[in-house]
Order: sequence, then C-alpha cells, then structure tokens
Amino acid sequence: MIKLIPIGGEWLIKLIEIITCVNLINSIQLNQPLTIFITLRLIVLMKKKIIVTASAFGALAVIAGAFGAHTLQKSLSPKNLEVWQTAVQYQFYHVFAILYLSKLARYKTRLVNDCYYLFTFGIIFFSGSLYLLACSELLNWTWVSLIGPITPFGGVLFIAGWITLGIAALKNNLN
Repeated sequence: MIKLIPIGGEWLIKLIEIITCVNLINSIQLNQPLTIFITLRLIVLMKKKIIVTASAFGALAVIAGAFGAHTLQKSLSPKNLEVWQTAVQYQFYHVFAILYLSKLARYKTRLVNDCYYLFTFGIIFFSGSLYLLACSELLNWTWVSLIGPITPFGGVLFIAGWITLGIAALKNNLN
C-alpha cells in the first residue's frame, strides 16, 4: 500500500513513475527503502533545478528577442542587432538542451550534472557577453570590448556540453 507522505510540498505518489524506471530498480536493492527514498528525492530535486533553470533562461530569451526586435532595432546598428540576435538564438538552442537534460536526470550521473553546468555557464558567458557587446555603443561602455574573449569561452562550454551530453546518452543506453 502506498502512503501519501508530504515531502517539501510534493507527494511521494508523484515518484512512482521514477520507481518504475528499469535502470533505477536494477541499480538499487528494494529492501533498502531509505536508499530508494533518498535517491528518488535527489532525482526530483535535480530534475526541478534543470526545469526551473531552463524556464528562466527561456523566458529571458523571449524577453531579449522581443526587446531586440521592438526596441533595440531602432537604436542599434545592423551589425550590433545581428550580434544581439545571435545571442538570443544560441540562448534558445541551449535552453532546449537543458530541458532535454531533465529526461536524463533519472540516471543521476555526474555527466548529466556536468552537462547542466556547462550549458548554463555557456549561456551566461556566450549569450551574456554578446548582449553586452551588442549594446556597448548604445550605452557608451567602452570597457565592454575587454570582455570579448569571454564569448569564445562560452562557445567552448557549449561544445563541451554537447560532447558530455552525447557521452551521457551512450553510457546510459537511452532508448
């Protein structure tokens, strides 16, 4: 019999779909309820962190895209507007990559966690630096050109994130 136990605003019954995951059942002995409970709780927290992060970055990408299309279009040069749009596009691409990680969160591997941070910091460094560079002339911030090397570093984080995602998928034998 399943008891409904409140756990941080969530109900244990929501975790049943995770319990049915064959990989999880095979990796844990069912006579250890505390181990199962802790493992499931960590998976739920990781999945929640991933989805909340993707949601926040997704909302910011929509706001940035609309701001660029409706407000900055009148103020930025065509070159800087293109830089702004590149930042928005790459932010969106990697929001979807982060969302996909929520599917892999049930495997609770270090690779999934590493991938999460690579994509998250890739968005911050790559898109964030492009947003600043695009608006540097408008804001008359000459110092912003010094952060130019941060953009390729963000790109390297994206590449590392995609490679890590592929390795995580291979190691976990996804269907």
